[in-house]
Amino acid sequence: MLDKYIVPRIKPMLSSVAKRLHAKGVSADQVTVAGFIVGMLALPAMAGGHAQLALLCLVGNRIADGLDGELARLGTPSDAGSFLDITLDFIFYAAFPLGFALYDPAQNALAAAFLIASFVGTGASFLAFASQADKHSIQSPDFAYKGLYYLDGLAEGTETIICFVLMCLLPDQFVIIATLFAVLCVVTAFNRVYSGYRTLRK
Repeated sequence: MLDKYIVPRIKPMLSSVAKRLHAKGVSADQVTVAGFIVGMLALPAMAGGHAQLALLCLVGNRIADGLDGELARLGTPSDAGSFLDITLDFIFYAAFPLGFALYDPAQNALAAAFLIASFVGTGASFLAFASQADKHSIQSPDFAYKGLYYLDGLAEGTETIICFVLMCLLPDQFVIIATLFAVLCVVTAFNRVYSGYRTLRK
């Protein structure tokens, strides 16, 4: 919901950094993998009760996720790079709440499971429509720079980041934050299935 407003505002900053990295021979795929590794370190950090360290890993991952796209567009974007980027993103999104479940299984495990299950719904509807959109040459006017068709909704990248940041800042409120965001994800998934089906029927 917020991506179409937030992304254009941060692109100039990311583009400037990406140009410097590109000049030094850094590739988009290298940044993608490095960002994924940094992001996954949030899981053991949070499992050990180090919420601030988990937050730093989250920020590093998201910065890398913005930079790899800008780097790719400075060269020749590839299907392999898009595949790597989206796959590692979804793995990271699913793994992040697991750190809170490991930190306090008795209190957080159920809410974490609900959130991860809701991510399956948003991710499956997103990727399934993207594959069909490519077949039918359906373009996304707001996200034409994306490697895949970007099907928007209530819970997108920006909202997910905000949710994860709040979890790190307020770890004792994880159950409430995770449950509320999971509900948003479920609504998003249902809306994507409905609108995606109607679009493809046309």
